[in-house]
Amino acid sequence: MKTKRIFPQLSEILPLIGHSDTSKTRLQRRLERCASVWDIRGLAQKTAPRAVFDYTDGAAMSESTLNRSREAYERVEFSPRVMRDVTEIDLRVSMLGQESALPFAFAPTGFTRMMHHLGELAVAEVAQERNIPYGLSTLGTTSIENLAAANPDGRRWFQLYVSRDREQAEALVDRAKANGYDTLILTVDTAVGGIRPREVRNGLTIPPRLTARTIAEMATHPKWWFNALTTQPLEFASLSSSGGTVGDLLTRIFDPGITPKDISWIRSIWPGSIMIKGIQSVHDSQLAVDLGVDAIVLSNHGGRQLDRANVPLEILPEVVKKISSNAEVYIDGGIMSGTDIAAAIAFGARGVLVGRAYLYGLMAGGYDGVSRVVDILENELKVTMQLMGVTAISELNPDFARLRPTR
Repeated sequence: MKTKRIFPQLSEILPLIGHSDTSKTRLQRRLERCASVWDIRGLAQKTAPRAVFDYTDGAAMSESTLNRSREAYERVEFSPRVMRDVTEIDLRVSMLGQESALPFAFAPTGFTRMMHHLGELAVAEVAQERNIPYGLSTLGTTSIENLAAANPDGRRWFQLYVSRDREQAEALVDRAKANGYDTLILTVDTAVGGIRPREVRNGLTIPPRLTARTIAEMATHPKWWFNALTTQPLEFASLSSSGGTVGDLLTRIFDPGITPKDISWIRSIWPGSIMIKGIQSVHDSQLAVDLGVDAIVLSNHGGRQLDRANVPLEILPEVVKKISSNAEVYIDGGIMSGTDIAAAIAFGARGVLVGRAYLYGLMAGGYDGVSRVVDILENELKVTMQLMGVTAISELNPDFARLRPTR
C-alpha cells in the first residue's frame, strides 16, 4: 500500500519555525532551558573558574557527609492522597513571627562575591522580590550597612560566628541591630575549620592569588576574571582578616572555646530572634531550647566541617518530637529540589535553608541565575504538593512521607 504524501507550502512551514524571544537576554534563555537545579549546577561549572566552583560544590575530606545528606532525600517515599481539589496551592509559611511567601530562606554563605561580582546584593534583591528571608554571613563580602541600604524592604537575618575578639562580635551585633536585621543566626559548628581537599588541591585562597594556574584560567573564563579584576577587591566586609585557605581562616579567626555561656551572653545583647545553626543531635537541640533560643537549624554545615557527621533529615523527626513545642525547627544540607523541601516539611521542619542551590544560580547567571533557581524550586514544590494531594504547607505531615531503609 502506497503512502499518500502531502507536501506543505512554505507559508505553512514558516509559522512552525521558532524565533528567539528578543525581550530576554541570551543568558536568560540559557537559564530557562535549565530544567532543574542540577542543570543550573552544570551551567555554573562551565561559567566559573574551577577553584571557585569547587569551593561551592566541595565538602570536607571524603565528602561523605554531603553525599549521605543528598542520598537521604533520595530515600524519601511519598504516600499521596488522590481525589482532592488541588487547584489552589498555598506555599506561605510563618518564619519567626513573619510570613514568608515560600517555605525556605537563603542561607548565609561566605565569600559570595567570589561566585559573581554582584554577590550578596544580587541574592538579597531576589529574596526581597520573592518575599523570603536572606541571611548575611559574618564572612560576607558585602557590609551589613550596604546590604540594608540596597534592599531596604527585604527581610534580613545576620549570621554570627563568635570570634576570639568578643568586642568585635558585639560590634557586629550592634550594627545588625541598627540596620533592621530581625534575626541572629548563631553558627556553632565551626570550632575549627573543616579540611576541604578541593580547596587545598586548587590552591584557593582569600583573596584569590594570581598564579600560573589562575592566569591560564583567564583564557577559559575571561568574563569572571574581568569582573573580578575591575570591581571592588574580594575581601571580608565585616572582618579584617584574610589570606590562606578558608579552613585556615576559620581556625585563625573563630573561637574553639564557645560554650553555653556565650549563647547566654548573645541573648543578653540581642533583642530579636535567635536561631542556632549547626545542631546535629537531639541532646543539643534540647540544650539550645534550654538556653532560650527561638529556633534551631539541624545542619552539618553542608558537609563542609565534620566528615561522616549526622544526616539532618534522618534525625529531624526525633528532634521535632522533642522540642518543636518550644522552638521552631529548620533544616539544611543536601537540598536540591522542591521535592526535597516538601520531604523536609513533611518530616516536621518549619522550613529549610537553601545554600548551594542559589550559589549555583549566582555563578551561572548572577541575579537571573538566583531568580531561576527560585522559580525551579517553587514550581517543583507546588507540583509535588498537588500530586501528593495537599493544598497548603501546613497540611504536610509524616503521614505523607517515610524514609526507605538503607540496604
